Amino acid sequence: MAQQVDVPLSPAQRSRIRRLSQPAEHDPTEAGGELNIIPFLDIITNVLMFVLATIPAVFTVTIESNPPSLGGGQTRRPDKPTLNLAMLIVNDGISLKAAGGNIAPGCDGPGPGITIARKDEQYDWMMLKTCAKKLKEASPDFKEETTIQILAEPGTDYQTVINAMDAVRQTEDGNDFLFPDVNFGVAK
Repeated sequence: MAQQVDVPLSPAQRSRIRRLSQPAEHDPTEAGGELNIIPFLDIITNVLMFVLATIPAVFTVTIESNPPSLGGGQTRRPDKPTLNLAMLIVNDGISLKAAGGNIAPGCDGPGPGITIARKDEQYDWMMLKTCAKKLKEASPDFKEETTIQILAEPGTDYQTVINAMDAVRQTEDGNDFLFPDVNFGVAK
C-alpha cells in the first residue's frame, strides 16, 4: 500500500470550509427554525395560578338524618307508650309536641303556646336541651326513645335547623344521648 501524504489546503479551500461550517445568520422576521415556548409557558402558569386562586376550599360535613316519611313520625307499639316527640321551629320560638299534645311554655307539662320563646331575636338552645332531657326522663318508658321529628317553618335558615338538631342530640355534659335519630317532617 501506498503511504498517505498530507497535502496542505490552499487558502481558497480553507476559506470555503470556514464559510460552510459557520451557521447562517437568519433574518429577524424568520423564526429561525426554533419554537419559542416561553410565552406559552407564561400564559399556562398565569391561567393555572388563576384557577388555583379562585377554587373555593369546600369542606363538607355529613349529618345523618332521615327524609320525611309518608306515615309521619314513629310507629307505636300498642303495649308500650311512646313519647313521639316533634319539634316545630317557627319565627317566635320552638314548639314541642309529644304524644300527649303540645308542651306548655317553659316546658311545664302539657298546654298550648310556644314551648321555648325567642329572647332578643335568639333561640334558647340550652333551654331546648334541658326541656328535651326533662321530657325523656318523664317516664321510664321513654328512656329507649332516640327519635325526634323536626319540622321548620318555611324560610328558617339552615344553621337554625342544625343548632336545633345539635341541642336535642346530647345532654349538657355530652355523655348521654337524648334524641340522636333525627327525622325531618314537612310543616303543614
